[in-house]
Amino acid sequence: LTGSGPTLFLRLNASVDLNSRHGLRFVAAPLEVSDVGTLVNDTEFAGEQFPAGLTDGTYQFNTYKLTYRYTFVDRPGLRWRVGFTGVVRDANVELRRGALQANDDNVGFVPTLHLSSEYRVNERWMMRFDFDGLAGGPGRLFDVALKLDYAIDDHWRIGGGYRTLEGGADTDDVFSFGWLHYGVVDIRYQF
Repeated sequence: LTGSGPTLFLRLNASVDLNSRHGLRFVAAPLEVSDVGTLVNDTEFAGEQFPAGLTDGTYQFNTYKLTYRYTFVDRPGLRWRVGFTGVVRDANVELRRGALQANDDNVGFVPTLHLSSEYRVNERWMMRFDFDGLAGGPGRLFDVALKLDYAIDDHWRIGGGYRTLEGGADTDDVFSFGWLHYGVVDIRYQF
């Protein structure tokens, strides 16, 4: 029903290394997609009956992450980290058609595994890989990115790449899955 895109999103990351092996990362990633689509059948949603036809839909999946990560490989030009991420998700799915409106919202905690790497191609260029994800029980969450960035100077880097976010839940209360693909522009400042 939603997702014909493209849509612009902002994602804010802040990382700190506590020492040479241990670090923390915070991510704020608001995400909301609204569109008009066609329900091909009459649809019961959140206690309301929506007849087939054009319907406004909104899919919101705001996430706030706190990651602990441990550096297990730290060689010149290559770093690998592993850890865990606590994800607080603020989700809402809403359908609207004229005066008829229904939504299903939920705030919850999702624990995920974390894996990331940095590979220095040369003095200026670096490839980055980032993964947070876990599957099991009634749902799953996968957030994966691959980026290439360029050092402008000792503090500023600019880059780009690809990110995909996939996940959802299948419970007695809700069946909702989303799969989003991103072209990423990355701007970094390092102290």
